[in-house]
Amino acid sequence: MGNPMRIRANATGDTVEVKVLIRHDMETGQRKDASGQAVPAHFIQTLVATCKDKVVLDAQFGTSVSKDPFLSFKFKGGAKGDKVTVKWTDNKGDSRTDEVVVA
Repeated sequence: MGNPMRIRANATGDTVEVKVLIRHDMETGQRKDASGQAVPAHFIQTLVATCKDKVVLDAQFGTSVSKDPFLSFKFKGGAKGDKVTVKWTDNKGDSRTDEVVVA
């Protein structure tokens, strides 16, 4: 299980803006360590955000995404007090799920 995500969600009218900071090394598999050995690939593959049991974002990541990715998105239909859940899964099978209440 990865490090906790930092998630903020704010409602303006019927639009909710979500900002997510994910702590993950996002290794491409092309970098070499000090001894010249390739560092194995380790990156987030999928990320899904839900609100009221509806998927509001379904994303696929790859090796081109930088370390500790930041993601910002908006969706309609949310309100203050709703919960937004964000879950990611990486290529090694690790996953993390966190949630936040919309302010």
